[in-house]
Amino acid sequence: MFTQLYNKCLKLAAHKNSNYFLGIISFIESSFFPIPPDVMIAPMAVAKKKDFLRIFLIATIFSVLGGIFGYVLGAFFFDFAMTIVEFYNYQEKVNNIKNALAEGTGFYTWLAILFLAGFTPLPYKVFTITSGLIGFNLIVFIFISLISRGLRFFIVSYLSAKFGDAFTDYMNKHGQKWFTIIGIIIVIIGAIIYLLKKFHV
Repeated sequence: MFTQLYNKCLKLAAHKNSNYFLGIISFIESSFFPIPPDVMIAPMAVAKKKDFLRIFLIATIFSVLGGIFGYVLGAFFFDFAMTIVEFYNYQEKVNNIKNALAEGTGFYTWLAILFLAGFTPLPYKVFTITSGLIGFNLIVFIFISLISRGLRFFIVSYLSAKFGDAFTDYMNKHGQKWFTIIGIIIVIIGAIIYLLKKFHV
């Protein structure tokens, strides 16, 4: 099933209305769809190098809007939301997060996890839904989603436009690893800056 969906997304990237389909895929991926927008962003940026900024913006804006939709699902449609969470086998992790926040801990941890979910191969839709389930601050949620999704899609769009198929081939083989490494480094840097400010170092 996943292979068929993946191949369908690749075909949509070559469609004359690919921008519209990119918006749709970016939106639904943030709430339930399993194939990430990167599958379309890379070939579109290679084919339309001068439009890489537009491609990046479409993916980012609609992904964040889809994230807000996922948040709403989590906040107001518990049963349906948990069905999606269970599909990705994250129900235990969600319960642990809810317990941590109920005890007054875990806000900054969730902040870091949410960033990593938007930037790395983690299933972003699970974390948009969970943010709604736990009642996470919506403004902070949107802000972190814009940063994480925007940074990821800009990297994919820009480097695909600049280096063409060589980058997309490399990303297909090693992209998950490098996005994970870079995401963790960013979170560590953010944590260090926070601690330095907290203790006035």
